Amino acid sequence: MLHEGNSLEATGEYVLDANALLAYLGDEPGSERINELLEMAAEGRNTLLMCVVNLGEVMYIEERERGPDHAREVLAGINEFSIDIVEVDRPLTLKAAYLKAVCPIAYADCFAAALAQTTNATLVTGDPEFKKLMPEWGVRVEWLTN
Repeated sequence: MLHEGNSLEATGEYVLDANALLAYLGDEPGSERINELLEMAAEGRNTLLMCVVNLGEVMYIEERERGPDHAREVLAGINEFSIDIVEVDRPLTLKAAYLKAVCPIAYADCFAAALAQTTNATLVTGDPEFKKLMPEWGVRVEWLTN
């Protein structure tokens, strides 16, 4: 499940991309690890970050697949989690734009990667698109798997 030698009990900062939160919400592979990270954040043993762009990605997917009422319930639940939702500012936008220019991944994913890079946090995802990130870009990834 883990990449880069991370321990299951490691503390620190983590960035969740949309894939990670959707895995948790859908009780998909990796949801156990996200649950663990959420519990640790609630206890103050780690910090969870998510870019508002990636939150928007979760919300449009939930609304498209299950309707607006469900999406509102999901958002209310997310608001109860100990996840710091990071607003997009000019430096983060420019870092994401640079990543998009040099790496063939989705623009929303560039925001998650840029946030992880900027905060020196570990990006948590099961999205194989992030395998295109180059090691020299300094983004540590913890892979969610079965």
